[in-house]
Amino acid sequence: MPVPAARHPQAQEPSVWQKRAMGAMMGTGVGLTIGFIFGSYTILRGGAGPRGALSTLSQYMLSSAATFGFFLSVGSVIRNDALLPPHMQAAQLQLLPPITRSKAEGAMLMRSRWNAE
Repeated sequence: MPVPAARHPQAQEPSVWQKRAMGAMMGTGVGLTIGFIFGSYTILRGGAGPRGALSTLSQYMLSSAATFGFFLSVGSVIRNDALLPPHMQAAQLQLLPPITRSKAEGAMLMRSRWNAE
């Protein structure tokens, strides 16, 4: 498979910190939108309450933005935390034969490793 011309050979993957920040920003944007939708619906359905419409809406938006931002930042780090890029993992799975051993071979391998320790 040829390497795309747009990729520079010395290009680096984003760091874990950059992945976390990117996930947090995406989650915050989604959370603000969801908070606006549900907050507006709640205000229209049940009234603004004693604190007013703007305060109620901002509370919905900020709480959902914090929740979505946190979970998407954690999820983006977990999902992207791999030693190989995804296209290399797929190629490795397709090209390498699966390693299958019998129970007896596995037990012998474990015993030899234990004895080596």
